[in-house]
Amino acid sequence: MTTGAPRPATSGATARPAAPHTAEPSELSAEQPARSRPQPPWQGQWPVVGAVALGGGIGAALRYGATLLWPTAPGTFPTTVFLVNVVGCALMGVLMALITERGTPHPLLRPFLGTGVLGGFTTFSTYTADIRHLTDTGRLAVGLAYLAATLLAALAAVWAAHAGTRYALTRRGGAR
Repeated sequence: MTTGAPRPATSGATARPAAPHTAEPSELSAEQPARSRPQPPWQGQWPVVGAVALGGGIGAALRYGATLLWPTAPGTFPTTVFLVNVVGCALMGVLMALITERGTPHPLLRPFLGTGVLGGFTTFSTYTADIRHLTDTGRLAVGLAYLAATLLAALAAVWAAHAGTRYALTRRGGAR
């Protein structure tokens, strides 16, 4: 049992503890944490944050462009957002199949394309806002249809695109 009192010195040993810079790492006390220098911005998570931010801006701009090109009338089925989400999920399936079948990609590829571009392109927050708007304005059937159709179509799209891409890659001998 440890009482916190210093250990008695043995013959030939000094009563003073060694300086922290000469002690073994296991001998450093918990009261003296090892000092570390902060990582430069180009190391650690900053490149990932930058890749996600850049990709997210691109994806959000593409989605916004789609809603400008194909606007949806208020109170109707939000076709543009539905298609954006389904296409984005299909592209995510393709991306994941390519990444898993083609070896080790650049470490920033998945954050940039997957989380950034496709995360910014798909818009499940607008999806939920559209559902709420439809149900609040008395379009319950359209809101529920949109809720179910988006969920089923998005899951089917990511699965089919992933399976189709894997099949195409392995059939052509392109797998690892």
